[in-house]
Amino acid sequence: MDDAGPQGSSEQIWSVFDFARRYRLAKREENRLLMLYGPTASLRDLLANAQRHSLISQPTSS
Repeated sequence: MDDAGPQGSSEQIWSVFDFARRYRLAKREENRLLMLYGPTASLRDLLANAQRHSLISQPTSS
């Protein structure tokens, strides 16, 4: 079987920026994913590694 053809949605390559906007990730999380993968990554990797804790208002300590 040829692996070059389109697979399921998990094999799609996404822009990290577009993924972060679609899933409403904080800029800090977007930057973390950019450092891990660069500007693009598979949807599978992004879904497995993204953290959406930023949607919960958490006080920051300075």
